[in-house]
Amino acid sequence: MAETSPKGFDPVIQEYYHRTPEEARLKQGPFELEEVRTRELIQRFAPPPPATVLDVGGAAGAYALWLAEAGYAVHLIEPVARLLAEAQRRSAAAPRQLASCRIGDARALDLPDSTADVILLLGPLYHLTNAQDRARSLREAARVLKPGGWLFAAAISRWASALDGLARDLLQDPRFTLIVEQDLRDGQHRNPTDRLDYFTTAYFHRPEELADEVQTAGLALNGVYGLEGPGWILSDVAERMAHAQRRAALLDMARMLETAPAGLGSSAHLLAVARRPGGTSRAGA
Repeated sequence: MAETSPKGFDPVIQEYYHRTPEEARLKQGPFELEEVRTRELIQRFAPPPPATVLDVGGAAGAYALWLAEAGYAVHLIEPVARLLAEAQRRSAAAPRQLASCRIGDARALDLPDSTADVILLLGPLYHLTNAQDRARSLREAARVLKPGGWLFAAAISRWASALDGLARDLLQDPRFTLIVEQDLRDGQHRNPTDRLDYFTTAYFHRPEELADEVQTAGLALNGVYGLEGPGWILSDVAERMAHAQRRAALLDMARMLETAPAGLGSSAHLLAVARRPGGTSRAGA
């Protein structure tokens, strides 16, 4: 397609998403737990449809198309051309299509002030490894949100690779051990190997750091939530998610630990929920 990634988008990250089927990830094992819990928290706080949602870094539209089907007006912005093309293809075949779908940059949204009721940043904070770039993206979200609008911003936990390495016995590989050590030291995840399952260039947050970044952008933080709890590291998580009672137990445990300071680090992903000051709160939120 003619559209290209935004200027300054890391080519290493772009190449990773051209080689990796991100569009299928959330239907596999521990990632299914991530998806269910992300949807649950969005439903807990977001205003009801019809409302305007901006999904920034929305990949192939997993959350955008779900919200569009629920009756929201959803605009998807994505920096990777291949994933954008897949989102457009899926939208064209969907009963409720996306309101728009285009290439864009979380650090410079081509939208007027006070446009969206909800903004999803469910990927950009991973890959903006520079603190100034993350700050720019969060300030842009605050600008584009309507007063009282909701932000859902995901981050990868500082301890995710260490726990993943333990669960999948990856620490036998000294290359992966070096990756984990750097992650724990400064949060800067780099993968110099040819193993796609070791992920790509990213930044891994501490919960308090994510909270501080959101608040510094001028947003009123509701909380930082652990998405998966410890269940994602179980070797049989896929089987548990396919069994009603065992699935319920995984989700109950994730909810019980979602805000416990000592439990946040057991999740692979964190979700900051915040509002732009002003406007009115949704009842019950």
